[in-house]
Amino acid sequence: MLVLDAAPGELLDRELGRLLGHGLAVTLNLRRVAEPDAVRAGWAGRVAFADFDAFRADELLAEFVRDGRGFDAVKSRGGVPLREAFLAAATAPESARPLRVVGRAGAGTDHVDLAAAARLGVAVTHTPGSNADAVAEFALGQAWALTRQLAQLNAASHQGRWVSPGPARALSELTFGIAGLGLTGRALAERAGALGARVLGWSRTPVRLAGVEQVADLERLLAGSDVLSLHLPLTPATRNLLGERELALMRPGALLLNTARGGIVDEAALAAALRDPAHPLSAAAVDTFAHEHAAFASPLFGLPNALLTPHVAGMTRQAMERAALRCADQVAALLAGRTGGVPLARA
Repeated sequence: MLVLDAAPGELLDRELGRLLGHGLAVTLNLRRVAEPDAVRAGWAGRVAFADFDAFRADELLAEFVRDGRGFDAVKSRGGVPLREAFLAAATAPESARPLRVVGRAGAGTDHVDLAAAARLGVAVTHTPGSNADAVAEFALGQAWALTRQLAQLNAASHQGRWVSPGPARALSELTFGIAGLGLTGRALAERAGALGARVLGWSRTPVRLAGVEQVADLERLLAGSDVLSLHLPLTPATRNLLGERELALMRPGALLLNTARGGIVDEAALAAALRDPAHPLSAAAVDTFAHEHAAFASPLFGLPNALLTPHVAGMTRQAMERAALRCADQVAALLAGRTGGVPLARA
């Protein structure tokens, strides 16, 4: 098994221990490991090592097919793109070990070409719900930060300026609109409701949840929400779901939270909206972007009413441990031919 990016810090030891406990021969990519020399010394003789940029398709493929060896499985945490060209080469019959399983320690699988994986016989497993609580708490923190202008007040205070903004609205005075009522959306709904907020919900598959008022379509959610939080997967149907037209439908003074996927929102349209003082959208908190990691770039850079964070909403110790160990167990089960209870992503 090739581990493209291990769990960070002390969790790395637990992850490697779990994989070895399943009898897997592990090659660990050290490129994104914080203390590679210490890890190499601590795991020498038990784990093989590589050092390459997994986000570069040429380096990933070169490592995978080096000396014709191949790997039965690959594991990713940060969403390394696994597209058709890589999958085709990784499953070539001349490889000593053609790829059979892709494991994602996280919920989203938009980084994998699922149609190609299915056609080539590669099972793709992930860990839905492993970080639901962490992301819901982060979204709530985003809402607090925006409503109380924490970033602006912090910057002013560090500059020695005593700034007294006008009174803010409490979260209990706001209507939270949640797009996507999966495990994360539900977790946010529970927390927002517990604070006394009114909660509206919209999902592609209607569900009934106590304390959540269902709306029939996205337009009604946009018009009725003071805080709109996105919790949808990135699919062809949700790509650029929010563009210029949709953003213009939002309630005056509204806030947008995106901890889902960057591609769901047209970032150029969002940036234009945030630059326009007459636009109904007043601020946004964005944790996911269309271009991330080494390719990180966004038209949102520099906007004072855009709170930007580098895809860290799900990064609590509990969530990352749960995802890493579940992923290890699921990959081992699939390699052993045990599919019962293992979540599989499909195109």
